[in-house]
Amino acid sequence: MAEERSRLGRGLASLIGDVGGEAAHVERPARTPRRVPIEFLKANPRNPRRTFSDAELDELSSSIKQHGVIQPIVVRPVKGATDRFEIIAGERRWRASQRAGLHDVPIVTVEVTDSAALEIAIIENVQRSDLNAMEEAQGYHALATEYKHSADDIAKLVGKSRSHVANMMRLTRLPDQVQAYIAEGKLSAGHARALINLPDPAAAAKRIVEEGLNVRQTEALAHEEGVPERGPQKARSAAPAKDSDTIALEKRVSDVLGLKVSVDHRNPGGTVQIRYKDLDQLDEILRRLEAGK
Repeated sequence: MAEERSRLGRGLASLIGDVGGEAAHVERPARTPRRVPIEFLKANPRNPRRTFSDAELDELSSSIKQHGVIQPIVVRPVKGATDRFEIIAGERRWRASQRAGLHDVPIVTVEVTDSAALEIAIIENVQRSDLNAMEEAQGYHALATEYKHSADDIAKLVGKSRSHVANMMRLTRLPDQVQAYIAEGKLSAGHARALINLPDPAAAAKRIVEEGLNVRQTEALAHEEGVPERGPQKARSAAPAKDSDTIALEKRVSDVLGLKVSVDHRNPGGTVQIRYKDLDQLDEILRRLEAGK
């Protein structure tokens, strides 16, 4: 299944022209663009990109007036309608073409499922850095929840690391007001990640925006607010000293993984703790464990 999705991702990449370095090595399907009246097209309600700045559209519109629409818009037929098409990739070009006063635009028609249409839209926008952090997060979340893609599948599809995809999807757990700040550009993804585990992320986000805190200051604030006050601590008995064999075993495992490892052996069994600082390190642990199968 994962291999099928990987192949699907490469095929989709070839449709939209310049999605990652991989697309250049894919044999492109023979699809001849054709021109249709601009009113035959409609926006895709599932497009992960929700905002289009006037400045960007005006700049692209000026270019289109001089050079036309160089790259065709990727569309699919609207079910049950004649000469009606839903945009999969290229909504910004379509909007700018309207501003430029064009009467028709070039299109390439494809027959794809709802899932594949969303994949194409996300690939195009993510690879061109057209999405804000919240739009990217919501796009990944839709692929995961509605179309049952794993974080690994999505990472391969868009050419990002698994940890990047997982971290972005966590943003969808934030309150609506915080998500709005991210979408409006008032908070960056770095700000948002620091807020995820706070007891009141909305209040913290409001303070960050009002005081203009940077990411480092936000992380310090999150640490301050996220550490609960400790009550009186019960006296704990000292842990028994580890024998030389256990210490040697800890060192061997630590050397193999490149991370701090603690072994607590108590006959007949025990526990092994591996400390990692971020999801990238966790991914590396999993990679090494899988390689040793």
